[in-house]
Amino acid sequence: MDEIQRRKQVIETRQTDVTRWSDAKQLEPAWEARAVMAGDFVHAGTRVLDIGCGAMALERHLPFGCTYQPCDIVARDARTIVADLNTQGIPAAAVTAADLVVMLGVWEYIYKPEELFAAFARTGKPILCSYCDTGSTAHLDRRALGWVNDFALEEFLNIARAHGYRVALTKQVDALQYLVRLERQDAARAPQRKRVHVISYNNVGNFGDRLGYHLLNDVLPAHAELTWGTLRPFAPVPPDLDLLVVGIGNSLFGDLLDDQLLAATANAKATIGIFGTQYRPQLPAAKLAAFLDRLTHWYARYEEDVLLYGRGRDNVSHLGDWLINAFPIAVPFVDQSLHIGGGILKDLPLDRTIQHIQRHKRVFSERLHPLLCALTAAEEVSYIEQREMGDRNLASGKFRSMLVDIFGQAFPESIAWKVDRDRVAAYKAKVRSNTDAMRIRMAQLLA
Repeated sequence: MDEIQRRKQVIETRQTDVTRWSDAKQLEPAWEARAVMAGDFVHAGTRVLDIGCGAMALERHLPFGCTYQPCDIVARDARTIVADLNTQGIPAAAVTAADLVVMLGVWEYIYKPEELFAAFARTGKPILCSYCDTGSTAHLDRRALGWVNDFALEEFLNIARAHGYRVALTKQVDALQYLVRLERQDAARAPQRKRVHVISYNNVGNFGDRLGYHLLNDVLPAHAELTWGTLRPFAPVPPDLDLLVVGIGNSLFGDLLDDQLLAATANAKATIGIFGTQYRPQLPAAKLAAFLDRLTHWYARYEEDVLLYGRGRDNVSHLGDWLINAFPIAVPFVDQSLHIGGGILKDLPLDRTIQHIQRHKRVFSERLHPLLCALTAAEEVSYIEQREMGDRNLASGKFRSMLVDIFGQAFPESIAWKVDRDRVAAYKAKVRSNTDAMRIRMAQLLA
């Protein structure tokens, strides 16, 4: 009787071919390439149970710190757990002790894969395995190879799914077989991505707008797929958005509130605003009102924004100047005064800029958010309002709004005053709480 006939007769008896697997010559060197690929999907430090270990090639390709436990139909060394999956089921104690079960070139030899999957599922352990599906092996005599079942890859995976597994990865090993990692359904999985677009002034060098870019990335949920557009020039807004975000802590004013900004809200299922206002006497209030009507929610920068434009609306709340989240309460040590002018636009990277400002005990600022940064560290500060709308008598108003928010009062320009650090710390706590609430709302909108 030749080898192929013998294998087929063993299959007819629905027994495992112990005779074949007792012969080390049956362990093909070509199978090592599969073990190399499998090793790439194992975490360092994993306790690995290698069922059907054969020549134990996998052990040579595991990452640092892994614990290796071989298991096979016959002993391969003194460590080997001898188990026949077809007659004895899974080696339950060894599976329980493992972090990962690896089965390379095994499932083709299992008569009742449904029962075996059910047993594995009760342990909750992930499985890294291979399978040669019927679609890629139609030219082969599967029984001559000793294989006892015949599934297309999707049929094989559906058996696993029926017992509570999900397919975490599928990768083709070669022309015949696939490598599959199976995890329990309750394991972490990638949520469906949601499309988010942001319209802001992040294309300018302004310290505050650059900071807002990083803060927004931090509050969006992990599955947000983000694109960015600019207010000027106004960039086209993509269609079919799950969420449109207008502003990252900057101000809307003047002709920024135009028809194209209003029209942009039609492209999204939800729209939120994170902005304040400035140069309010020149603000097109009717346009702002129409825009707020279209927002799912406006997180207003200052309480004065809410009082002026959010009164009577249930889609408006006071966020505070959330850029303070980027500034820790710090202790200054440089006794020299720091003057911050328009040159902050061309200053150091953001982290270095924050550190530079917070070193100084006394700070004078011509820009809003460098002043906010200084309030978290300096002993004394002073400022001058921005007047950049052509009318030297028209101040931006945002400095006053920020100071009233934090200290409950405004301070005159160009005159230094002592910083009440307790009020700054209380404001930081309030803004952080409001930011956390916004984070939750964004997650709900993108659930």
